[in-house]
Amino acid sequence: MRFFTAVVAALPALSSAHTIAQRVRVNGQDQGLTNGIRTAQSNNPISNVNDNNIACNFGFKSPVSSQVIAVKAGDKVGVNWGHIIGGAQSANDADHPIAKSHKGPTQFYMAKVDNAASASTSGQKWFKVFEDGLDGSGNWGVDRMIANQGWVDFTMPSCIAPGQYLLRAEIIALHSASKSMGVQFYMGCAQINVSSSGTKTGTTVSFPGAYQQNDAGILVSIYDKQGNPKGNGTPYKIPGPAVMTC
Repeated sequence: MRFFTAVVAALPALSSAHTIAQRVRVNGQDQGLTNGIRTAQSNNPISNVNDNNIACNFGFKSPVSSQVIAVKAGDKVGVNWGHIIGGAQSANDADHPIAKSHKGPTQFYMAKVDNAASASTSGQKWFKVFEDGLDGSGNWGVDRMIANQGWVDFTMPSCIAPGQYLLRAEIIALHSASKSMGVQFYMGCAQINVSSSGTKTGTTVSFPGAYQQNDAGILVSIYDKQGNPKGNGTPYKIPGPAVMTC
């Protein structure tokens, strides 16, 4: 029995309710599985905000895609999440694209780079272009992602400066965030080339460095007095900088 328990414990990526960022679409056009995105092979989260891999994850599917996806200012850009690479782990997978219990916000950041296909995921300066947290009816960004079959989309800002970028998609799962390092961060970085006549980027932060372990949106209980994950009676503050504006 002890041997069986040890084997099960050693296979979290196969039995977890976690998720992997694995597809990109532009104006509804799916670019294909793992194309133009650095796809982690494990669906396990990161819980330490000081982890050196918190920018784009690690353990990428090899070979990493060399595709850089063309995007124009004003385009609708999306990243798709799935329980495992390829989507569902099995027929009627209740944890695809992620377990419904994993409530929290979804976000996108961007970092300007010289070459998105070869740029390092560390040492970049990131600005936020989208966030979706807790709404007035008690539903979260993750709820909307699940309802949208794993897709989270945003509109590329019209004023953004042209060039190549890493696009960082992030989910922050808060179901166990009332204890230190109970939070779960999921992330993946797409490789894009933006065409635009704009000149702007937003306020930049570093990963790690953008978040602190005791930030109000990271060390938090999301449950009401009845135990429902609809917020604890105060507005939820999404961590990180403000979304850039044009």
